[in-house]
Amino acid sequence: MDNDSTLEVYGKIAVSYAEAGADIVAPSGMMDGQVSAIRSALDTGNFRETLIMSYSSKFASTLYGPFRDAAGSSPKFGDRRGYQMDYRNYRQSLKEVELDEQEGADILMVKPSLFYLDIVTKVRKRTNLPLAVYSVSAEYTMIKNAVDMGLVQKEIIEEALVAPFRAGADLLITYFAESYANEF
Repeated sequence: MDNDSTLEVYGKIAVSYAEAGADIVAPSGMMDGQVSAIRSALDTGNFRETLIMSYSSKFASTLYGPFRDAAGSSPKFGDRRGYQMDYRNYRQSLKEVELDEQEGADILMVKPSLFYLDIVTKVRKRTNLPLAVYSVSAEYTMIKNAVDMGLVQKEIIEEALVAPFRAGADLLITYFAESYANEF
């Protein structure tokens, strides 16, 4: 991958989103220096108020499977481990969080959620920035299927949605958002 030319493209994309009215951009590519490059491009384009939510701790996980299958975005060759973090290495995630904060991120993110609550707690202890957690497709699918099959009560959904906040998150991105708002 050509990191530097990718950063230039990220900056242009972020500005185009801001021009279209986006309040927040959330780059997920985990390229070195992406937050700094995007912040610079937004500031130069007079979009200083546009926030950057950085995928600071995005782990290589099989929990993305249902989304990739539905979107038809599974890798045709290779894998995404080149830019996603090894789930066994929490120290790397803490380093990335620190770098993203130094580069100007407004919100930090940990992705996935439930298997990574220890990371959420560690990140919370290191920063006062808002901390988002992304509960991904397999987390949703496992819980929904267990409820639908009668293996667990539907209240497990609320338990799963509260856990990231207990661990230190300020924001939660989840596939349960609409059903939770309507049912609970």
